[in-house]
Amino acid sequence: MQAMLFIINTAFNLLLMVVILRVWLQLARADFYNPFSQFIVKVTNPAVLPLRRLIPSIGKLDTATVVLAYLVAVAKLIVLQLVLVGSIQIPATFISGLLVLLKETLNLLFWILIIRALLSWFSQGHNPIELVMHQLTEPLLRPVRRIIPPLGGLDLSVLVLIIAVQFINLLLSDLFRGL
Repeated sequence: MQAMLFIINTAFNLLLMVVILRVWLQLARADFYNPFSQFIVKVTNPAVLPLRRLIPSIGKLDTATVVLAYLVAVAKLIVLQLVLVGSIQIPATFISGLLVLLKETLNLLFWILIIRALLSWFSQGHNPIELVMHQLTEPLLRPVRRIIPPLGGLDLSVLVLIIAVQFINLLLSDLFRGL
């Protein structure tokens, strides 16, 4: 049973990660000609394009992609409930879907910050993934840098943001256990 739950969780989390990345790339106005961005767009287009016909965008926010991310989170919960319990608790599932979406967004942010930090130590130049990681995280790191400027050439903003993300994630985990 654990192996089945692992496969279900992994499949849904990977799909959710790709959909969240698409929303994030659009909000950060990242370079969509970047190979990494092109991969995200091509993978999500089959689901996003039909939803866009039904759900219009609100300003810069691609509402259809946000709805898709929410539907993937809810679908994950429904499948897990069916496998574990054999029944579905509809109201709790739709509320928990928001928490799953937020928690997975924070997990994705955490790992992108870790990857960006590692790339800054080892990267010799600009590669496409490094550029996208910079475009995604810089709007979040800039306000932290205003409060804590680089000290002696050491930028602690990534560390501060990682700690904040983990703190929020733990708070959400406590809230999720309560539901």
